Amino acid sequence: MSSSILNVTFDCSDAAPMARFWSEVTLWPCSKQEMPGNPYWVVGAPDGVGPQLVFVGVTEGKTVKNRVHLDLVPRDGSQAEELSRLESFGARLSMTGEEWSPGDGW
Repeated sequence: MSSSILNVTFDCSDAAPMARFWSEVTLWPCSKQEMPGNPYWVVGAPDGVGPQLVFVGVTEGKTVKNRVHLDLVPRDGSQAEELSRLESFGARLSMTGEEWSPGDGW
């Protein structure tokens, strides 16, 4: 028996804009889910295959560095073209593949 990843969930101070950003990055639809006292946003592949990104608004502030990040790879076009596309809606460059080496780990 094994498990599959259903969601990668992010606590954030403003969930809606974060969800819209990742919807733009992935070109996946974004939808608000109403749960009494805990609305959240879901970004997932239109065919429902694979994990979804879930964004939950929280009131407490961030106190330490992020422990999770998403590594991206362009599906169409070059890395430079994709970086330009992502930066056009607010992304900031952190690390590119050229800067990574096997010693950096995953």
